[in-house]
Amino acid sequence: MSGPLQRSVSAEITLDGTGVHSGESAKLTFRPGEPDTGVLFVRTDLEQTPSIPADLDHVIGTELGTTIGHDGARVLTVEHVMAAVAAHKIDNLVVEIDGPEVPIRDGSFGDYFDALSEVGPVEQDREASVLAVSGPVTAELESGSSYVATPHSRMRISATIDFEHPRIGRCYGSYDVDAGFADEIARARTFGFEADVEELHGRGLALGASLKNTIVLDGKDILNDSLRFEDEFLRHKVGDIIGDLALLSRRLDAHVLADRPSHEGNIELARAIRTHLRRSGPPVADISRLMTFLPHRYPMLLVDRVIDFDPGRSIVGLKNVTINEPFFQGHFPGHPIMPGVLIVEAMAQCGGLLLMDHVEEPEEKVVYFMTMDNVKFRKPVVPGDTLVFELSVNSMKRQVCKLSGRGLVDGQVVAEADFMARIMDR
Repeated sequence: MSGPLQRSVSAEITLDGTGVHSGESAKLTFRPGEPDTGVLFVRTDLEQTPSIPADLDHVIGTELGTTIGHDGARVLTVEHVMAAVAAHKIDNLVVEIDGPEVPIRDGSFGDYFDALSEVGPVEQDREASVLAVSGPVTAELESGSSYVATPHSRMRISATIDFEHPRIGRCYGSYDVDAGFADEIARARTFGFEADVEELHGRGLALGASLKNTIVLDGKDILNDSLRFEDEFLRHKVGDIIGDLALLSRRLDAHVLADRPSHEGNIELARAIRTHLRRSGPPVADISRLMTFLPHRYPMLLVDRVIDFDPGRSIVGLKNVTINEPFFQGHFPGHPIMPGVLIVEAMAQCGGLLLMDHVEEPEEKVVYFMTMDNVKFRKPVVPGDTLVFELSVNSMKRQVCKLSGRGLVDGQVVAEADFMARIMDR
């Protein structure tokens, strides 16, 4: 083995507390994880103790925190735990929790970082997977969050925040995660504004927030006794970036430059990095291979290659959009835009490829799509674009499957939809 080894913890350790949003008490226990299993959250308070992988495919919410979920089970506010996990370079871990939300503790990442320090980490006998971007990767949101990730030998975060509040204002900092997390980031607490409390409570949020676990700001200053760092607000945002990027479920070497970061933006950057890495690798299946599984032919074969495939779970396909596409001749002549129905059709073809893995003798089967819901078109697709389709299985019962899909160009979502399909005999 030439690279670093995977790591877990040597023993179990338990912490408890209250969820900052739910206000519910919960006990959380770290346990050793087997090699190649990643980080798994286990809801011990629910029937059948469902497991939720801590990865991008299971992110179901990013409002004031990052929520993961699977088959109706969910865990809120996982970013503080995940930041501590990433800082220790822990690859495999079981996180048992007997409530809906990770305890906020003192509002920082410190208690989780210290707990993991106490029980490890220890090396395992498998080589760790380290992701490294080969060129700039960008993400930009309409809300104002923007990011660039560039090649770097370690993980470094440079961030700028900008709040119209006299105690925060515009602030910049740059941190080496390996060398600086313990002293520069771990103790930085989450923060919020007194003026937002009533509205948040009305939406069922911040029910567990207090001056013991949150820096609270009124119109002029903080209501707490003091700050741990003058730029504690920035440092906490940097920790959130680390925790959200840990949902790539691999170690990451990159220099991330973030302007006005948010949980939504952090996850979009992580997805853009994943797409970049998939596109830079060799294809899983090229066009000749696809034609053995799909009944479509030119001009209706709208997938050029498959660049990532997780059997029974997810697939990533690619379509290079050129000016020679036949639909450009009659669709907005002089202003070529790919028809939205064909974007969805291409997404569905990727889904069909994923479902074919579920059946024996796929050459004797065909996938018929029964419904399409929540179809949204975000941006036009034009000649020269490379469309990347990401589809994941939500449920599979007998020969009927529900999937969710997204189409992206340069890491930006251009279309999304939910599908239900049935596998039929030809």
